[in-house]
Amino acid sequence: MTTAITLQQGFTLKNGTFIKNRLFKSAMSEQLSDAQHNPLPGLATLYHAWALGGLGLSITGNIMVDRNALGEPKQVVLDEQSDLTEFKNWAQQGSINNTQLWAQLNHPGKQTPNFINPEPVAPSAIALTNGLEKGFNTPRALSEVEIINIIAQFQTSAKLAKQVGFTGVQIHGAHGYLVNQFLSPRHNQRDDQWGGSIENRMRFVLSIYRAIRTEVGDEFPIGIKLNSADFMRGGFTEEESMQVVKALSNAGIDQIEISGGTYESPTMTGHKVKKSTLEREAYFLSYAEKVRAITDTPLVVTGGFRSSKAMLSALQSNATDFIGLARPMSLDTQLPNKLMASDDHAIRLPNLTTGVKAIDRIAMLDITWYEAQLARIAKQQQPKANLGTWPVFFKTIYSAGSYAFRKRRA
Repeated sequence: MTTAITLQQGFTLKNGTFIKNRLFKSAMSEQLSDAQHNPLPGLATLYHAWALGGLGLSITGNIMVDRNALGEPKQVVLDEQSDLTEFKNWAQQGSINNTQLWAQLNHPGKQTPNFINPEPVAPSAIALTNGLEKGFNTPRALSEVEIINIIAQFQTSAKLAKQVGFTGVQIHGAHGYLVNQFLSPRHNQRDDQWGGSIENRMRFVLSIYRAIRTEVGDEFPIGIKLNSADFMRGGFTEEESMQVVKALSNAGIDQIEISGGTYESPTMTGHKVKKSTLEREAYFLSYAEKVRAITDTPLVVTGGFRSSKAMLSALQSNATDFIGLARPMSLDTQLPNKLMASDDHAIRLPNLTTGVKAIDRIAMLDITWYEAQLARIAKQQQPKANLGTWPVFFKTIYSAGSYAFRKRRA
């Protein structure tokens, strides 16, 4: 350990934005929108609870920039058709207690289930694989006019996010969504200025960043969630990721959250993670150590952290500036306060199973069980660590039908 950084120590971004501590809530799927894809009041309740719990920076779940391109049935959309009333309430309640609350902006590209959108779009007309072919249709390749329009949609959503009171935005550039699809040579096989070399493939994300920056100004934070790699043959590599990190850093991005994996190879959930990595708790810390050598842009590592000791070790090694937490926050809204109060605090996540492997696969408990916890908090109920898996299965079937169990990822 080289420095004595603590979890409660504040951090000032280069643009002057102050974040009161090093604990960062990463995005999770909430599924708390109304039929018009505006936020339900429960989202404000949920994020209010997290803000009281001591978070320094909280990132919303996916806020989609195009209401005709959704990754999940009950996602929030922020565009010119949105009713801004509950967005304002959400932003106000989630930023109490000096908490930063940033809106995560996203477009799913081809990762939109066929029951939501039968004609998805992507950089190239290449289908998802690894068993996803039945649930996701082969996409249509975007025209250049459509690409420019999507960049403008990100810009509009960022403008509205600032207007309603979010204190920053994060571009979702990971987990196989559209920005990640443009970066990946596996999914982007275009022969124009948007494809081919890594310089061309990163043009889309850099264009989104610059459009948002032009709209919101230099003092409004813009972050990105970026894959360290796709962990697939022919996909976005670690070396290419570091080139994108350099380009975004040079362009002025305020923060980079490191993740990895896609629908086809879901490393972000701990899928096929090495035992040595699990013991260290942080799935992507080794990559962050390499990135630290090429940029001074503030970094967040998300995935696997469960204990104060591991978090402090990561911070004090100087590999990351912030500790990203996701699923643990759904089981204890006061977790940040507890982690900061004790160097020995830890949280365990349950091994979720119905006892029937086929049902486990269908039920997607690694998402639906945690969504059920978020729904409880949104209703001002306490999370329930012993919440039964079968009740979650039947309740989700009842409330959302078969759509609830199509392939989904946060």
